[in-house]
Amino acid sequence: MKLTTKGRFAVTAMLDLALRHDHGPVTLAGIGARQSISLSYLEQLFGKLRRHALVQSVRGPGGGYRLARPTENVSVADIILAVDEPLDARQCGGMENCRDESRCMTHNLWVGLNEKLHEYLHSVTLQDLVNEQLAKNGNVTVLMDRRRAVARKAIPLPA
Repeated sequence: MKLTTKGRFAVTAMLDLALRHDHGPVTLAGIGARQSISLSYLEQLFGKLRRHALVQSVRGPGGGYRLARPTENVSVADIILAVDEPLDARQCGGMENCRDESRCMTHNLWVGLNEKLHEYLHSVTLQDLVNEQLAKNGNVTVLMDRRRAVARKAIPLPA
């Protein structure tokens, strides 16, 4: 199982947006330039993210995108699933026809991996990723409680 570019780019773009959401709408061109993602690809991703109510578009001069929900209410799983990224380690896709139309010997292993993967990705929020980036760049003091973090002061944006 491999997370494709679609899922990685969607999470990266949402993190970029979240890091800048306090400064008004963010343009896809800006995200694309900072993250080296093509504008046409971002337009496709953000269409799906908008349909799943993760972002809102703002029209007109100074327009762009903003988050539709607070960062602590958006999980990485929400983002990946919104862009139609499959999160399934099973070769059969749940049909239980892995080996000659019957269930393979390792089917339960892959089912368990799927459960752990979904559990983990649902436990990591966009706010967790924001806090990690801010702490990494030395711009914020963070109190860590497992994977949840609370920023203690306002900070400038990382480049």
